[in-house]
Amino acid sequence: MPVEITWWGHASCTVEDSGTRLLTDPLFVRRLAHLRRRRGAVPPPEAAVADAALVSHLHADHLHPASMARLAPGTTVLVPRGAPAQVPGLRRLTGLRLVEVEPGDEVPVGNVRIRVVHAQHDGRRLPVGPRRTPALGYVVCGEARTYFAGDTGLFDSMAEAVGEVDVALLPVGGWGPHLGHGHLDAGRAAEALARIGPRSAVPVHFGTYWPIGLDAVRPHEFHAPGEEFVRQAALRTPEVAVHLLGHGESVRPEVTQ
Repeated sequence: MPVEITWWGHASCTVEDSGTRLLTDPLFVRRLAHLRRRRGAVPPPEAAVADAALVSHLHADHLHPASMARLAPGTTVLVPRGAPAQVPGLRRLTGLRLVEVEPGDEVPVGNVRIRVVHAQHDGRRLPVGPRRTPALGYVVCGEARTYFAGDTGLFDSMAEAVGEVDVALLPVGGWGPHLGHGHLDAGRAAEALARIGPRSAVPVHFGTYWPIGLDAVRPHEFHAPGEEFVRQAALRTPEVAVHLLGHGESVRPEVTQ
């Protein structure tokens, strides 16, 4: 069966490969603190069906214990090393199998292997504090090699760290009018695409959540990143097939045989 990617909004995706179903950064709420879901319905129950979940870093819009609680008991959840010590809500999810990982680790799940890679991003749970955990990306190796970048900025060794991949799930926006250090906007994501060189790409992490009361502040930062990434990718890497999905939509990208 070819690899299938479903985008549920923000950084939450299902990657199905070789009969194994993986879920990235599950976030299944209409509101998160000052953020409100402005596009797409809250993902349906089938979105929480997975053999394993891959958590990229500790920010609340990527590691959300209440969403993770929707996973079936016994589900494996890969989290950055040190995450349970920093997030008490994780320790209360006693029915899940938490596996702490860091760049360089490889973890078998079902019929695939998960390779853990570096992400250039502040991985702390809070914007301040002495304790740190790494921000991560993941490469799912099965019939295809699918790179989930989590949140990351460009970094010099990106191509080497990620390696050869067929599909890249790249963040192209955010949840507010400004992107800080350690993020990809549409232009930087197109540069990442040129460095990595996959056959296909799916833009994620845009057009889902927006701060309450800021509808009129730089609204193009909410609406435009997906289409702008498609445009810039076509200019820089026309050989890469870019699939712009709506919330809940799926695609089966072409992969190397």
